[in-house]
Amino acid sequence: MTVVPFRRRGQRGNAMVEAAFVLVPLLAMIFAIIDFGLAIFVRSTLQHATREGVRYAVTYRTFTGMSHDESIKAVVQNAAMGFLSGDEGLQKIHIRYYDPTTFTEVADNSPGNIIEVSVENYTWGWLAQLMRNAPPLQITTRSSDRMEGLPPGQNPPPR
Repeated sequence: MTVVPFRRRGQRGNAMVEAAFVLVPLLAMIFAIIDFGLAIFVRSTLQHATREGVRYAVTYRTFTGMSHDESIKAVVQNAAMGFLSGDEGLQKIHIRYYDPTTFTEVADNSPGNIIEVSVENYTWGWLAQLMRNAPPLQITTRSSDRMEGLPPGQNPPPR
């Protein structure tokens, strides 16, 4: 003869309460991991896009009908996987040229100058805000390189 243990009335909801105590923090950790992973993915994607823009810029190539800076911004937008789409994304892309000896900003893209392509103040909103007043993440990435030399008699394309 098997004896069935007698359950007291006060223990009927224990499994549900214990599950809630475990499930809520577990879901919060899972959402936090996904959220931080996405933020890191966005930042690394934008860093890759600025690096591709600089690699394109140092060769002085341009797209048909575009200036040098417009072509660089188009390359960055294309490499950003849609995160910098439209005019709003285009305004976050900045191109600066520096003199290699004084490191002061100059207006031209002459051979030997240092070019910096950056994505500044890209706003990434958290998917699952653990705090109500959590500010969005501001992402800024920069990449730079030295402009290559041009063949004799050739001028750099207009900015």
